[in-house]
Amino acid sequence: MPKSKYDTIYRILQDRIQDGTYACRQLMPSEAALTAEFQCSRNTVRRAIELLSSEGLVQSVHGKGVVVIYEAEKHSIFSLNKIESFTEASARNKLNYQTKILLFSELRTDDHINRRTGFPIGCDIYYIQRLRYIEGVPLIVDHNYFRKDVAVGLTEELAQGSIYAYLEKTLGVVITTTKRIIRVDPITEHDEKYLQLDGCNCVAAVNNSTYNSDGVMFEFTQSRHSPKYFEFHEISHRGG
Repeated sequence: MPKSKYDTIYRILQDRIQDGTYACRQLMPSEAALTAEFQCSRNTVRRAIELLSSEGLVQSVHGKGVVVIYEAEKHSIFSLNKIESFTEASARNKLNYQTKILLFSELRTDDHINRRTGFPIGCDIYYIQRLRYIEGVPLIVDHNYFRKDVAVGLTEELAQGSIYAYLEKTLGVVITTTKRIIRVDPITEHDEKYLQLDGCNCVAAVNNSTYNSDGVMFEFTQSRHSPKYFEFHEISHRGG
């Protein structure tokens, strides 16, 4: 079965759920109705529904059908159960976003950077600081470290947009795995200077170590979030 078919159906249904065409706690159209609309097999529709379920948008109820469980959120939602760039998360949530480059530099890993990131000593890297605005409010500072031998030719102009889009679409990098650590950190002078903290004395710090298909850790990023606007949502399923 071509992925493009069920993926296209998934995205259409996702849009309908998120824009309220299919309201929360209401039944989705039946499999028969969807196969007729999209001129496809039941299996193709089921694959699309499985994707919606994995995103926490719908739930299959035996004897009834597929129920919409998605409810629109007030703030930006960043997913823990998949690898998603800031640009992708903002677009998915239909939020206005902007990136400001605070620093773009080229470094070689020393003891300090090795302890912070896990990159081997002597590794050539890009170090970038990016201030992220959501709906015009400065809410996140990203401290990005990328291996130069993977993120070949990265520039400040490219970092202004989506680095992941450049890696995947231009360089052909296959991004496979991210390990995350989330903690609460005291604010620094840097945080206080750039983030809207509304009197908070701490930030939510998210460390991401990301690997490509060759098993190489090519990125370490610490994202420092204003805590009043920090939300990570994860969908979990109970097995057994």
